[in-house]
Amino acid sequence: MEELIVSKEELIQLFETQKIDDTGKGWVMDGKVIDIIALHDIDPKFLQDVTNAKFYKLIIKGNK
Repeated sequence: MEELIVSKEELIQLFETQKIDDTGKGWVMDGKVIDIIALHDIDPKFLQDVTNAKFYKLIIKGNK
């Protein structure tokens, strides 16, 4: 599995330029299904808003 770490601004740009597509059943980038995980700087036991992270990990899983 390939992983990519991007900033919040980069992630927004990927959606705006439609490099990442929200299919309603998941996210697709370059024809491959991906997971998006918010990366927070504080203890993970505290519930965090996923839209408020500085960085996100994109995990490329495979073909859609």
